[in-house]
Amino acid sequence: MRPGSEVEFETAFGEAKGIISSMPGFIELELQRCVEVRTRYLLLVRWTTLEHHTVGFRSSPEYQRWKSLLHHFYDPFPTVEHYEKVYAV
Repeated sequence: MRPGSEVEFETAFGEAKGIISSMPGFIELELQRCVEVRTRYLLLVRWTTLEHHTVGFRSSPEYQRWKSLLHHFYDPFPTVEHYEKVYAV
């Protein structure tokens, strides 16, 4: 995240979350800001299937809007990884 752009990013994310949450297969998302490093964020998004994210969302026109709202804030570009639940309490 570019230092000094946190408020602007969070405002843009407020709009962008409506885009992703309207996509087929979307379950929920959570955006967290690091307490120690205020320019570091963690975005957790749950999808019904991996393909809902990698194919459905990423190849959609809605993704282009998401990208235009958020990608210019990233420095460096975030790592995107996919996880599956092993345990939950």
